[in-house]
Order: sequence, then structure tokens, then C-alpha cells
Amino acid sequence: MSVQAEREESTEERRAEAPVVAIVGRPNVGKSTLFNRILGERVAIVAEQEGVTRDRHFAPADWAGRHFMLVDTGGVVDVADRPLEQEVRDQVMAAVEHADALIFVVDAESGLHPVDARIADMLRRTDRPVVLAANKVDEPVGATEHLEFYELGLGDPIPVSAANGKGSGDLLDALVEELPGEAAGAAPGDGTELEADLRLAVIGRPNVGKSSFVNRLLGEERVVVHEEPGTTRDSIDTYLEYGEQRICLVDTAGLRRQSRIDDDVEFYSRVRTARAIDRADVCILLMDCVRGAANQDFRIGEQAWDEGCGLVFVANKWDLVEDRGPEVVDRFQEALRERASYLRRVPIVTASARTGLRVRKVLDLARRVQENRRRRVKTSDVNDVLHRLLRQRQPPQGSTGDVRIYYGTQVASEPPLFVLFANRPEEVAEHYVRYLENGFREAWDFTGTPVRVKLRERDRPG
Repeated sequence: MSVQAEREESTEERRAEAPVVAIVGRPNVGKSTLFNRILGERVAIVAEQEGVTRDRHFAPADWAGRHFMLVDTGGVVDVADRPLEQEVRDQVMAAVEHADALIFVVDAESGLHPVDARIADMLRRTDRPVVLAANKVDEPVGATEHLEFYELGLGDPIPVSAANGKGSGDLLDALVEELPGEAAGAAPGDGTELEADLRLAVIGRPNVGKSSFVNRLLGEERVVVHEEPGTTRDSIDTYLEYGEQRICLVDTAGLRRQSRIDDDVEFYSRVRTARAIDRADVCILLMDCVRGAANQDFRIGEQAWDEGCGLVFVANKWDLVEDRGPEVVDRFQEALRERASYLRRVPIVTASARTGLRVRKVLDLARRVQENRRRRVKTSDVNDVLHRLLRQRQPPQGSTGDVRIYYGTQVASEPPLFVLFANRPEEVAEHYVRYLENGFREAWDFTGTPVRVKLRERDRPG
């Protein structure tokens, strides 16, 4: 496999904010099965009884080079005379309100249902593009059972089988044609983002001071601030000129554990926060040092880290801590790093959005982290360091013979990606890969950014 083939998707290619696509329909028509089919993995719970999907699931998806956030919803019931059914109906209405496009799933096996007609009537009154999926057509070629759904007035029903995947390609082809953001030369205000040298996503649990932090950076009240968690219900982009750089600040809605999401708005705040992380260069993760760090703080940071974002960890409201001496700060930072190993590679700052304490330092660190994400290392330098690391510690020998690593090169940045060529890459232990990664980190400054090391096979020389 060529080095070029190893290049991961660049930040610029993934930066555009992914549109949201919601799957809607009455119960037991196969929405969750289709959701899993599109994602290529079993994410949503699928069962034969009605009403299994009572809440919503979301995950990033892509087709033909277009990225989007796919949302699975509960089924719409005809008469919402039970609290649960009303809740599910409200969820679907929220999906319609927040989605950029919709997949309306009907059951071609059982035929046109009065509830389908009611849903179609509701969807026709929206300005959202709708793709009509006639599910449970095992052999779409030559099928006729989907034709009666023309009566819904939503265009061509596309016969698919979510269970075996047939017809799903045609469905996704139709979907991507309806997604926003494809027009060339789009004008500002129609979804086109302004250019920025650095994109910062301010992330964290609700009510940790994200909006106050952004306002302090801007020096003015540009984002609504309120004590009630969840006030920021959408991601708000604001641009800041800092020196000679244009910085885009994204103030995102707070994240909570899935079990605590009992509000439509908060669910879609999680969707939008995931989108913000996806297009960010660096994430500023805020925690409330008065309330203390919760496991969710570390999970949010890990989400950004796994996505390849740079990261700066900020302990906000430090002005409210009585004992703030240097030794206290050192113990505090070490305790955080003991709870999340990735924080050993991330700068931790104690700050206060209210007083402005070290807020500008956070911004300076974020710029430095982005420089580290963009760092390119010459191949000769990579191999000098690699061979020194190999001399210091040889790779553990495999079960079928000697394991040799011959050479390496950096093939991508944002985040840095190194590919090393070996005779038996599958036998290189994970702990040894971490040893090499740590060696690269010591040789070059990669503070705050993930570094990825991958092994590829190469024949023995000679």
C-alpha cells in the first residue's frame, strides 16, 4: 500500500459542518435496521416489537464523499393517548425541526397505512427535503409493492431492504443530492464558513462557564450567559482577530450522560457539539473546579482526542478556590492526569472566566497546540529518531521469527500521522507502538495533540 493511500482525511476536507439527517416513520417499519445498515454496524437496538426505539441515537455517516450526522428516532403513533407515545411524537417533531434532511421510512410489505399519510402531510408542510424509503422490499429490481406510496406526494418511493442492504445505495445516492452545502460559490450566510487560521470548540458539561469564557475572550457580551444549564442550545460561531490571526470560537451546548438527557433540545445540543468537535482544530475543555471533575469531563475530552483534535484542559472558576498556591496546583493537575492518561500529553490551565485569570494564556496555548498539530518532520529526521529508539529497545520478537522495523515517514498532519514499515507489522505489540510514539513526542513538541503511529508491511530487503 502506498504512502499516499495512507493519508487520512485532512482537516480542511472534514471541516464543513455535517448536515443532520433524521430517520422518521411509524413504529416497526425498520428505521433502526436502516440506521444500522447505513452506519455499517449494529448501533441501535433492533427488535420485532413496536416501540423499541423510544429515544434517539446519532452517529456520523458518509456516502460518496459526503459526511452527515444520522439520527434514529422513535416511531410516530397514530393517537398519542399514552405519555410515552406523546414523548415519542415530540421527539420526532424535534427531529424534523433540527434536521437538514429526512428519510421517511414506510413498510412496503404491509402497504400504505393511514399513519403514513398523516406523517406525509406533516412533512409536506416543512421546508426540509424528504427521501421516501419503501422498506422490506427484498428484491428491489422489478418490484411493484412500493408504487402505491406515490399517493403520499413525496416524490419517488425508493424500494430498499434494510435487512439485506439491497437498494440502500440508491437511497443514499438520492439522499446526498438533497443535502445542503454543495452549491459552488455560496455566499456568506447560506452555510459557508468564514476562513479562519484556527478553529476552537469550547466544550464541556453544562454550566461550567463556556459562554462566560467566550465572552471574556471577546471582551463583550456576544453569547447569552445564564446560570441555568443548557442555555446555549446551539453552537454559535464567533470570530476573533488575535494578532495577525483570525480565530473562530465555537461555544457549544454542554454535554451530559445519555441517561440524563430528558429534553429534545439537549439531545440536539449533543448532536451539534459532536459536529463542532468534528470540524474543530483544537478543543478547549472546561471543567468546574469548584464542583470537581466528573467522569463525563474526561469522556468529553477523550471524544475530542479520539477525533484527532488538539486539546487544552481548563479548570474554570479557579478564583473561587481558597488555597491556590503552586503546590496545590501541581497536586490538582497530577490528580487529573491520574484519572485520564491522555491528559499527560495535554496542557492543564487553572483559570477564571469571571475575572479573566489566565484566559488569554489558554488562547496562546491553543495556538501553540495547533502549531504542534501542523508540525511536519522530515523523513530523514524521522528515521534518525526511529533508529535511535530501535537501538535502545528492540521490538519484542514474534511467534514466527524476528520482527524488524525498517524505516518510517510522516504522511499527514492535523493530527500528525507516522507510518512505519516492518516485515511483520501485525506482531508489533501495542505497548511497543506506544514506546515509539512517546519517543517521537520527546524528539519533537507534540504537546496537546494526538500522535498516531501505524505499522505497514514491507518485504525483507534483498
